[in-house]
Amino acid sequence: MMTTLLLAVALLWPLYVAAGAVWHAYRTPPAQRRYCSWLWVSAAWPALLLAYMGEGRWVLEAWMLGGWWELNALSRPWLAFSALLWSLAALHARGYFAAEEALARGGDDDAQRRLQRLTLLWPLALLGNVLLILAQDIASFYLGFALMTFAAYALVVHSGSAEARLGARAYLILAVLGEGLILGGLLWAAGSIDTLTLEGVREAIARSEHGAWMALLLWLGFGVKAGVVGLHVWLPLAHPVAPAPASAVLSGAMIKAGLLGWLNVLPLGESGLAPELVLLGQAMMALGLAAAFGAALYGVWQRHPKAVLAYSSISQMGMLTALVGTGLTVPQAWLLLLPGLVLFAAHHALAKGALFMGTSISEHMPRWRVPLLFALMALPGVSLTGALAAGLVSKWGVKSVLYDTQLTTLVLLLTWAAVGTSLLVSVCLWRQWQLRKSGGSHPMQWGAWLAAVVAALATPLWLPLYGSEVPPLAEWAGIVWPFPVGLLALVVALSLRQRVKVSPPPAGDLWWLYAPLAGYALQGCQRFSDALGRVKAASVAHSLAFERTVMQLLRHSLRAEPWLRQHGSGLMMAMAVLLALLLMWEGRA
Repeated sequence: MMTTLLLAVALLWPLYVAAGAVWHAYRTPPAQRRYCSWLWVSAAWPALLLAYMGEGRWVLEAWMLGGWWELNALSRPWLAFSALLWSLAALHARGYFAAEEALARGGDDDAQRRLQRLTLLWPLALLGNVLLILAQDIASFYLGFALMTFAAYALVVHSGSAEARLGARAYLILAVLGEGLILGGLLWAAGSIDTLTLEGVREAIARSEHGAWMALLLWLGFGVKAGVVGLHVWLPLAHPVAPAPASAVLSGAMIKAGLLGWLNVLPLGESGLAPELVLLGQAMMALGLAAAFGAALYGVWQRHPKAVLAYSSISQMGMLTALVGTGLTVPQAWLLLLPGLVLFAAHHALAKGALFMGTSISEHMPRWRVPLLFALMALPGVSLTGALAAGLVSKWGVKSVLYDTQLTTLVLLLTWAAVGTSLLVSVCLWRQWQLRKSGGSHPMQWGAWLAAVVAALATPLWLPLYGSEVPPLAEWAGIVWPFPVGLLALVVALSLRQRVKVSPPPAGDLWWLYAPLAGYALQGCQRFSDALGRVKAASVAHSLAFERTVMQLLRHSLRAEPWLRQHGSGLMMAMAVLLALLLMWEGRA
């Protein structure tokens, strides 16, 4: 009963917070509004508490097509790290937006509009994230995913600058594309076996003749969020322009929604799959590794720290994509690999959230010793490489299973990809050092950042997940070595920087190819439309000319009407006589 009540509160509380934002917009004078109030900060707290209440299942027949929500071995840890990150990011936002709130209370209309939009749509995006984690029926899952996707637009476009509008446009275009692919895949799978649940979708994909195509649609659709190579271009455009707390949840919680979608709908760990599904798994592994290495090579040239971190997210999600691919290609390893993958995702969420929050700390450095400050900023990045604390445990949780299942080549490739992670976080810190600014930061700002750093380092201690263990000492060197190698690569690159002049490539990489191609395609569509318009105009012209000809003939015919009225009786008599003669002739014959 208590868990059910808390479930209702976890889902309704963000709605109450959003309604409160609307209420204050109309009922509270601007000079008295508290946008990032404690009520607003608390939006994710019931969901966080729910994650630690144990497992549970709820079936609601009256909800849409029938609701089925679960707290299980997968959704509990996922809800825990997502809700914790949302809570810390909201606390960080309370300090981050303090100056903007002062402007809004002072009468700045633009600041009021921006903060009103953010404080309304932030809890709605959170609600969508919580709902999709709990949902096991298609309707609830898709509702949560779509709500999170479209409400998050406000998090990207917040500043309203030209760069923010570009990043938000790229995010929205890719989001709409992804939503269409997801909806198509879900409806196709649901219709093939008449199911309304995600479990039924997995069964349909595994058994259907066209299961590989359904899986491909869903992999690409969720891959927009997960940063699959080719669909990743919104990340490096959106992160540099979004506020730091928004970037934290975008890269930490929302990007994981795509990964969770894969885990919920793909038949991972099932034996006897069709060769096409196995081929899809191999493609996922190949493209995941391509993203892991390619994003690292491209990201190290970026100047903005948050752009570097965006490419780091693409690289790390590439590693996770490759690991998910093993669930289709090596199904016997999946059950052993899943706990390590969940820990990997949770640690990445908190570490990346701490790193993004850290970019705002370096822009408004508190009055601490600078070496201590940057050492604290470096900790989640070092852990992300696998060289420290939770990162060491999460990497071992994956490597040990891959070793046991003879996937040593994948272990080697993932280890070298970790060198790219080390290089990226080192470059990020270097860029933060170059762009650092003093002047102090709000206590809520650096307090939430420090809490995120601690949570990232200690992820296995608070995450409701079983099975994680510290690697043996003999394995530490094999896990830790990518960090010093990446750091050494940065030192070498900086020493050669003066000799080799290279212009940094633009953030967004393939976007700058897609944009002109889309422009050419639209021009082609416009030309085709113009041609159709000309055909239509010609058809109308011909129709009108034909109509005029017919009407002219009719008018000529009508001119004979007076003559027919005048001589009609005589003609009728002549016709009668003619008919009589014909009948007489026929009678003689």
